[in-house]
Amino acid sequence: MSDSDDTTSLPPELRFLKLLVTTLAGVMIVGLVAIVGLLVTRLGTAAPLPELPASVILPQGATPAAVTFARDWLVVVTEAGEILLYDRDGVLINQMPRP
Repeated sequence: MSDSDDTTSLPPELRFLKLLVTTLAGVMIVGLVAIVGLLVTRLGTAAPLPELPASVILPQGATPAAVTFARDWLVVVTEAGEILLYDRDGVLINQMPRP
């Protein structure tokens, strides 16, 4: 007896199912690669600071490290750790030094 006598071909329904499963696996692999690629490209860059309004004038030598916008005021935290509170028009209301 030869090996070809012992093997039988798959029925058409199983061949179709095998094709569907193989296609699904391929699509899932491509989707996973796309998701990982998007995460790497999007999360790899630092988020830019929001632009300060032109009416806000920082004290001499102050560099903004963080900016928070609210309805009626704007808070700027400087690199030196100072907290600057501005009103909506850009007028300095309060300046708190680093503790």
